[in-house]
Amino acid sequence: MTDSAVVACPHCHTRNRVPRARLGDAPTCGRCREGLLPAHPFALTQGTFETHALQSDLPLLVDFWAPWCGPCRQMAPAFEQAAAQLVPHVVLAKVDTEAEPVLAGRFHIRSIPTLVLFAGGREIARQSGALPLQAIVQFARQVL
Repeated sequence: MTDSAVVACPHCHTRNRVPRARLGDAPTCGRCREGLLPAHPFALTQGTFETHALQSDLPLLVDFWAPWCGPCRQMAPAFEQAAAQLVPHVVLAKVDTEAEPVLAGRFHIRSIPTLVLFAGGREIARQSGALPLQAIVQFARQVL
């Protein structure tokens, strides 16, 4: 492991190099000056997915969901709270499968909500079904 990490900005999607020892110090983007590691999930699109999931050095936990899905809406507050507990070690994002059907197809999402954990530019784990807060946090921590 190197002493710095490439972190994609959730606001402007610019990749930033951050010393690993400073990840917990609320680093900001060199381009837009917004926080690089928000304590809440952010939305991913087909255009921004590669930058965050495949080109960033931090693990990314993605919630594949849809607005019409009751279990997805039920799990949303727990996923939001999990972000605050997992940052700066894991970044959390959401993919709306209705708005981004190509991404849902690419990752063979057959049921929602589905959590997919990416690290090192590849999928390393997945979990389908709504989970409570502690199960989300435990899922991410156990795999990593």
